[in-house]
Amino acid sequence: MTEELAFRRLDLTVRRRIDGAFQGDHPGLTVGTGSDAEELVRYQPGHDVRRIDWNASARAGEPYVWLTRAEHALETWVLVDRTPSMAFGTTTREKADVATWVAAAVGLLTRGGGDRVGVGLVGRDGVRWQAPGPGRIAARRMLRAPDHDRDGVSATDLAAALTRLAAQAPRRGLRVIVSDLLDPTGEPSGPFGWEGPLRKLAARHDVIVVETVDPRELELPDVGDVLLTDPESGAQREVSTSDRRIRDAYAAGAAAHREATAAAVRSAGADHLVLRTDDDLARVLTRFVHRRHRTPTRPARRTR
Repeated sequence: MTEELAFRRLDLTVRRRIDGAFQGDHPGLTVGTGSDAEELVRYQPGHDVRRIDWNASARAGEPYVWLTRAEHALETWVLVDRTPSMAFGTTTREKADVATWVAAAVGLLTRGGGDRVGVGLVGRDGVRWQAPGPGRIAARRMLRAPDHDRDGVSATDLAAALTRLAAQAPRRGLRVIVSDLLDPTGEPSGPFGWEGPLRKLAARHDVIVVETVDPRELELPDVGDVLLTDPESGAQREVSTSDRRIRDAYAAGAAAHREATAAAVRSAGADHLVLRTDDDLARVLTRFVHRRHRTPTRPARRTR
């Protein structure tokens, strides 16, 4: 994969403390085996004598040791929207193709010691889970996944899929949501049904929402009369794109929807990346990853 070369020197920064059962490269929530000093305590039998702070011990008249912050392997889950609304694209790719590429890229970017990546595919018949595995293997699985659904009403919407993800993978880690964020009812403004579940997910995990967009979802070209079809409900409507008022109203509604979704993602506490089907995907994702590296780490809640 050419993306592997582009991402070789990149990784996805995780800005929250994580849970884990295995040692890795990412800061955990509790003290334990690690390399960064976290807490100075009075020496007790069983403590590592190599971590005695001799200056503090001399001042106190008794031995004190540094306890370190545990470092764990990162568990990442990618929730990929493959419902019929994603089967749309007017460039060289569809939104579903972008979603597949993002899921594979996350696997390539998550390659620390012991790190694992799991995938949830949201389709017309519900969510199909791929068990966590090494990032490179997860990327290959995603690229070989069956084709996405192209029509029909979905049994599971994004809100339900987010709720299921929280139950499927409760251990703190990184969660990446890839979707067009379109409401099944066609509601252009919030509150959206997925806002509550996303907020709950972001309260526990480091969450990135990748929103996929096609240029024709932002504005209509002047191409005369066209027949528009909803891929999920099958509803159709004939529209005269030669009418400037219709084109202006469409563009205004699309812009309002973009603003509403961006505000909802921000208020939930998640990071937001918009990818268009005509974007240079590797370049846009690389800029996003560099921006996360420059963003200050979020303070973690201390647990005893």
